[in-house]
Amino acid sequence: MIFLSGPRQVGKTTLAKEIAGEFRNNVYFNWDILEHKKLLIKNPAFFENINRQDETTPIVIFDEIHKYKHWKNYLKGIYDQFASDYKFLVSGSGRLDLYQKGGDSLAGRYFQFRLFPFTIAELNDSRRSFNEFMKTPIANFDINNKNSTQKIWQTLFKIGGFPEPFVKGKDTFFIKWAKNYASQIIREDIRSIHGIKNIDNIELLFTLLSSKIGSPFSINNIAQELQVSFKSVREWLKLFEVFYLAFRIGPWTKKISRAILKEKKIYLFNYPEIENESYKFENMVALEFLRAIYNWNEYGYGKFTLHYIRNKEKEEVDFLIADNNVPILLIETKLSDDEPAKSLMKFQKILNIPAVQLVNKEGVFKYIKNDNNKLLIVTAHRWLSSLP
Repeated sequence: MIFLSGPRQVGKTTLAKEIAGEFRNNVYFNWDILEHKKLLIKNPAFFENINRQDETTPIVIFDEIHKYKHWKNYLKGIYDQFASDYKFLVSGSGRLDLYQKGGDSLAGRYFQFRLFPFTIAELNDSRRSFNEFMKTPIANFDINNKNSTQKIWQTLFKIGGFPEPFVKGKDTFFIKWAKNYASQIIREDIRSIHGIKNIDNIELLFTLLSSKIGSPFSINNIAQELQVSFKSVREWLKLFEVFYLAFRIGPWTKKISRAILKEKKIYLFNYPEIENESYKFENMVALEFLRAIYNWNEYGYGKFTLHYIRNKEKEEVDFLIADNNVPILLIETKLSDDEPAKSLMKFQKILNIPAVQLVNKEGVFKYIKNDNNKLLIVTAHRWLSSLP
């Protein structure tokens, strides 16, 4: 089976139907459609009743099936019985892999793929191959497409990468679209699936996140601020991750003296609502890398993870990419400062790996020697647009 997950309104259903259209025989099921729901309850193998166009293998699309209380056992049953006769694609607006934890009856039966809001690398036509990037991550990128990527980047900065507002390209539509986006997920999906009663506090917590971007996130401090328990805040943050409202990255500690050990940094999928431009820029870059490492892992290129560095002296580098627990690249973001960041230079010397400083300002492109390494300082969209 294929699991296709991602944020609400990111285009999963559209993609699933396009995939289904490539099969002569296809069935589309959506748990949110009452008639479909009745059909499954009445006859779990309902897809056997389709009239086929020919003898080729049919594909069955299950959309939002994770909202069904017994969805894991149901999928296990039909997969074990029909895997040789049908192809199955399961899509949903939630982290289907996280739903799996605690009674993982589907282990070994699926491959997970994620669909993200548009990123500049996906919207640009000059991406490097994965092997090219890994060989020289701070060199040989296309620096001659700045006009096209600048326009895309500016649109992403204002409107974000969710397909409908991005395609319309209008600030007024995005404002209307974004007004209810998170609230609908919290009040409809989270409340209906998890039966949580304290929805107002969850909404309040979410509204606080945009002011916490880019810094280690203290659950204790937020719990005191909201006057709720540590456990409640921890569980609510997990729900934000499950439903693709937010994502967190943990600290990197190997070879880092007096490193912060536990607190994670948090970012949003719908970042244009972040008022602080520096926070928004860092969040945009975080999402670009999150998309990349998930794709690389899903293609089987390695075991990539995204981290940050911070020590007790508050020296910090925004991002570190590791493969199989080995650091391979450091990334710092600056809204306009194109002078080498001292912390980035320091930790590059310690880790002895390539480093790039991404600046949200036009016309920046230079290399700075740093002992045995070089530091690339460059306009963000010109480098990110070639990210594989």
